Amino acid sequence: MGDPVVELRSVHRAFKGVVALEDLSFAVQAGTVTVLLGPNGAGKTTAARVITGALRCDGGSVRTFGLDPAGPDGTDVRRRCGVVAAKPALYDRLSGRDNLVYAARLYRLGPRAPVEASAARFGIADALDLRVGGYSTGMKTRLALARAVLHDPELLLLDEPTSGLDPESSHAVLALIDDMAAGGKTVVMCTHLLLEAEGLADQVVMLEGGRNLLSGPPDDLVRRIWPEPTVVFDAEDRAALDGLAGLPGVTGYSRDGGAAVVTVEDLARVPDLVASLAAAGARLTKVAPHEPTLEELYFAVRNAGAAPSAPGAGSRFAGAAAAAAAAGMAASSEDEAAR
Repeated sequence: MGDPVVELRSVHRAFKGVVALEDLSFAVQAGTVTVLLGPNGAGKTTAARVITGALRCDGGSVRTFGLDPAGPDGTDVRRRCGVVAAKPALYDRLSGRDNLVYAARLYRLGPRAPVEASAARFGIADALDLRVGGYSTGMKTRLALARAVLHDPELLLLDEPTSGLDPESSHAVLALIDDMAAGGKTVVMCTHLLLEAEGLADQVVMLEGGRNLLSGPPDDLVRRIWPEPTVVFDAEDRAALDGLAGLPGVTGYSRDGGAAVVTVEDLARVPDLVASLAAAGARLTKVAPHEPTLEELYFAVRNAGAAPSAPGAGSRFAGAAAAAAAAGMAASSEDEAAR
């Protein structure tokens, strides 16, 4: 990997004594989607603003494209960024076209600015000549995205990009973000919606109280907190599953009246476990490796209260992680039963 597009080191920022960012560190590589995840007030928006230099940090250092965004090179940094705020500032009395043309002039793009192409990319080409005041919330978000990428920025920062959107519009916006990253753009997205980050993020940075609770690729974080795989077993006679507890390769077993949640040394053990149950007369109805969701990961980290300092420190999360995983699998089993 080359030099990161964004790098924060021990960043601190406070507003009139109220800490917004505390010793925050993370890096963003080119061509990736990094999701800043956390509840409202976690510091996500503040982090995005220090990345562009819209805010100066009180301590630590910020580098965007290797430059200080709050220093003499800040104008160059912001020229290379596209930003969509949580509540985009648009000119409601102007048409969508006028909004984009005005932005193109600010960026000094000239008469060949790709206004039509940018609008078409986000599905609002047919509404360009309508007043923005008559746009729906989803259309306004699409216009803000079209404006943000008009100058072909290298870095796109999105603050709650699907806030207030219907499910169809939200899905379209997230698909477009994924498409932009696939095209080599770097994306930093702030959200408190776990489902938005699922399957989209190359890196997750979990924030709370301005601190970085945990960061890294989702799959790596899952393996750090759940180093051993978990498998869900179910059978017509669930009591027959209790024989799993003493079998070789089983490191954990639980069953609260429903399906059994089994932790194993390795998934290669599963065929032997199935054979043992079948030999004992158990009629299995389900054998499914469980892949923890980002929601389970998030609440495991939140419930533990602090992040492990190294991959080997994942045992600090054991209780919270197990509880989160069990809750997630229980919900999954209930949904399946309801269907």
